[in-house]
Amino acid sequence: MATSASPAIVVKEIDLTGVVPSVTSSTGAFVGNFRWGPVEERTLVADESGLVSVFGAPDKTNNVDFLSAASFLKYSNSLYVVREVTDSAVNASSSYLLESVADSAGEQILIKNRAHFDTLALGAQAGNKTGSFVAKYAGALGNALEVSFCPANTSDSAFTDWTYASEFDQAPGTSPYLAGINDSSKNDEMHVAVIDRTGAISGTKGTVLETFPHVSLLKDAKTSDGTPSYISTVLNNGSNYIWNDYFGDDSAFGSDHANMGVHIGDTANVDSAQDYSVAFSGWTDIGSKIKLGGGEESGSLGVGEYSTGFDLFEDVETVQVDMLIAPAHANKTNGNTVVNDLVSVAVGRKDCVVTTSPDKSIVTGTTPVTSTTSFASGCTRSSYLVIDNNWLKVYDKYNDVYVNIPANSSTAGLFAGTDAVAAPWFSPAGQRRGNYLGVTDIISNPNKTQRDTLYKAGVNPIANVPGSGVILFGDKTFESRPSAFDRINVRRLFLVLERSIARAAKNVMFEFNDEFTRAEFTNIVEPLLREVQGRRGITDFRVVCDETNNTPAVIDRNEFIASIFIKPARSINFVTLNFVAVRTGVEFEEVVGTV
Repeated sequence: MATSASPAIVVKEIDLTGVVPSVTSSTGAFVGNFRWGPVEERTLVADESGLVSVFGAPDKTNNVDFLSAASFLKYSNSLYVVREVTDSAVNASSSYLLESVADSAGEQILIKNRAHFDTLALGAQAGNKTGSFVAKYAGALGNALEVSFCPANTSDSAFTDWTYASEFDQAPGTSPYLAGINDSSKNDEMHVAVIDRTGAISGTKGTVLETFPHVSLLKDAKTSDGTPSYISTVLNNGSNYIWNDYFGDDSAFGSDHANMGVHIGDTANVDSAQDYSVAFSGWTDIGSKIKLGGGEESGSLGVGEYSTGFDLFEDVETVQVDMLIAPAHANKTNGNTVVNDLVSVAVGRKDCVVTTSPDKSIVTGTTPVTSTTSFASGCTRSSYLVIDNNWLKVYDKYNDVYVNIPANSSTAGLFAGTDAVAAPWFSPAGQRRGNYLGVTDIISNPNKTQRDTLYKAGVNPIANVPGSGVILFGDKTFESRPSAFDRINVRRLFLVLERSIARAAKNVMFEFNDEFTRAEFTNIVEPLLREVQGRRGITDFRVVCDETNNTPAVIDRNEFIASIFIKPARSINFVTLNFVAVRTGVEFEEVVGTV
């Protein structure tokens, strides 16, 4: 039907190039106790150096969690990390006293992350000169921080004598913003340097961690490109180490308007000559320093903290993960509780698996096999759960000690490594793809009889095989009954196919359920399945999407149904080698197939 009332040429585009989008399958999720970093916030890290950059190097109280996360990153470049803390954790802070005044712990407060900070009003403290300064994250590491300021001054020597002058190109002065609205006012700029006072962060005492040149004392000040240059805004948006609640009020600058207390940030009142360099009445020198203190570490995490952290991965539409990595457990009861909570998350998402190991006391006990099977019996039976039996001995280069960590983070890493060298539908076990990296030893090395007991219970043994190293010696899920889904490769095959095809199916939404749409969907899905078949993931398949399952009743309910039948490839778990001796005069054709 024509869409124009008069003769015309109408150009239309019809896109029939729909494909199944490629998906990743190697992203892990981990919740743990770290020395630094945002709390209750997902952070994606790509490698161990990134882990150190965001969450700090570990000490001996939290190196198990850190090294567990780092072990996964030996195999993958994609790990979501959530830091959790107990009620004992607080940020280092200061009442912003000058260096000449005794240190003060300030008000103890926990600021979890930026979203949490934005909800707080820290307010002034006793003796406060310009507002509340708080370490960016909770923990004792913030006690190493020091902030040094250099306000504008008419004397050149005031800047050149500043300890950190070499970090800046020139002295602070009058911002273009202030000069543009009032030619007679001046000296609203300031330089800020954040210092590692003790060396706890950088390893070197007095290291300049970050600098902020030419920030302004005016709340509505902006740079030439429109970026806010007000000191608090710049620090809160750009600093990796500190928060600043506000900068300046009547008590900080005095009630005299000449000291610009009430006028800061109020352009309506910037109507007379003001020298902002005199605003800091009470400061003893131009290079004043503020020390932060009072930061305290988190205690050992419990079931509640872990559950809160993993709740951030419940929504399948906001974050994609493939492996939920259970943390080290304090005991069997806590372990079962956390693992079962993770299984419920995985079952709800239907696009990831959970990996776990028994707690350390089980593995180091006198009956590790019996205790491990007992731990497994307390876990929810599901094909979305994978259990191994061991802890790994690894070297902690940050504290120069050997540490035992649960093996399951590395087991999840083997899944990611298998994706990289083969595909998700290959088994991650065995000598080709099941070697653990960076492992000095394992705590428990089960023999053949013990491996049989573990495997029957749905636990995958990890063994130190002479000449081969530490190997994953099983590829079972914790499925409750014999099924294709009781193998890791089949479970992960279906996870990849379901995620890919579900994304392709979004193109069907709100189209007509007719022969054209059904054929289009089939033609999109079948090439993917043929590719997986060519890469040995499935042996055969069939897509049924026609009038047999899209009946008139289905169409009238505004539904669309496609049935995808798959014969998954099976991994070899048992090898039988038959050596048959025959007489000299016997033809092999006579005996082949008879024994």
